[in-house]
This record gives sequence, structure tokens and C-alpha cells, in this order.
Amino acid sequence: MITLLIDPAGFDHPDTRVEGEAYQHLFRARRVAVGEEMRVVDGLGRARWGTVERVDRTSATVVLGEPAPDHEPALRLEVIVPTCRPERASWLVEKGTEVGVFAFRFANMARAPRELGAITFDRLRRVAAAAVEQCHRSRLPEITGPHAWSEVVGLAGPESRWFLDTEAPDPGGWGAPAGPSGALLIGPEGGLDPAERRQLLTAGWRPVGLGERTLRLETAAVVGAAFLLLPESGIQNPKSKIQN
Repeated sequence: MITLLIDPAGFDHPDTRVEGEAYQHLFRARRVAVGEEMRVVDGLGRARWGTVERVDRTSATVVLGEPAPDHEPALRLEVIVPTCRPERASWLVEKGTEVGVFAFRFANMARAPRELGAITFDRLRRVAAAAVEQCHRSRLPEITGPHAWSEVVGLAGPESRWFLDTEAPDPGGWGAPAGPSGALLIGPEGGLDPAERRQLLTAGWRPVGLGERTLRLETAAVVGAAFLLLPESGIQNPKSKIQN
């Protein structure tokens, strides 16, 4: 099954026109033909069934039909990570999007004061868009930053807030989410500054661990997100597929 991400402004129309890179990929490289079905998503969590009606030399028309499964997890999880090198941020966003992360927040921390420019964020959003289509999601995750540490500590909204803590190696103690939204914070390599850790504890963040091994921040972010999201989404079952 193909998933096509389109502009939300056209999602409620009876059909959509496919042009540019999407057209080249689907109708030239993959040879999608008239009559084939696909899922069409708007990046906001909505999905519809679509049928290819027409294929021209530079564009194609897909007729939009009934609602389709959104394939989104029940928990809206925000992942907060330190600013890091662009290639590592790209890997994190790609894999985190596949897992079902709702939003990525890049934050400046005492041991990670790196800046990320507009070009980097544009690239990360393109990576996320490709991952949405690859894994058949319907929501394009938000990607924001760099945020100041003060914004992170006082983050409002999520009912549940966890942070990966090097002093909590036991992978237990996460607890069930207290509501439909949550936030998971990952510290930089070398761990959080002691003052930052104290501030999180004072603000009610729950310290949790992933075991005795030391993971890179992007690996820890994806593993932690999967720990929270996969059981909620129902993906963790015998019919789950691994794409090589």
C-alpha cells in the first residue's frame, strides 16, 4: 500500500493533483498506474482512501474517497532532545517518526549548547515527511527549536513527563501514561548537568532508565519513545512487519 502526504488545504476536496517530486517517484520510478489504490494523508492525523484516476506526462489525478485508518498511537508523545549534529538529528527524526512521535523539541542544555539553523530544520521536516509516507502514518510530527532550558523545565500540557536518568539504570518504574499526552526528555552525552536534573525533579518530571548500557542520545530517544508508544499503538503484535 502507498501512502501519499498532501497539503491539508486540499484534503477535503474530491480529488488531488500529484506533481513534482511526488509524481516522479510514484508514477515514473514506481510506475503506479490508473486504478491503483492508496492512502492519502494530510499530515494532521487524517487519512482517506484514494484511487488513481488519470496519469499524464507531468502530473496525475487521485480521486479521494472514504476515511482510512490513521495509524497513529494513542499517546501524543513529545520528545525533547539536546541540540546535536545535523546527521544525528536527521537519524533521530526519521526513526522517531516511524515509531510514532508527535513532536520533536530540540533544546539547548548546559552540555549541549549547539545551534541548529533554519536549513537544518527544513531538512529535518523533509526527512519526517518521507518517513510518514514510508511507515504509513497520517500525522507529520512538529519539529521545533532550539528551545531554552527554561522552556523545557516548565513545559505545560503533557499529563506525563519522563526524563532518562543515568542514575536510574533499572528499566522499570515508567508507569502508565496519566493521559493522552506525554513528554520524554533525553539528556546530552555525559548526562544532564546536576542543576538541570534537580530542576526537573522539582518540576515533577519522573526519572527513568533503559538499563545498564550507555546509549547514544539519538538511540536512547528512539528506544525510549518505542517503549512508550508501541504497546499503545498496537504495533507490537505478531503481524508487525520489518522493512529491510
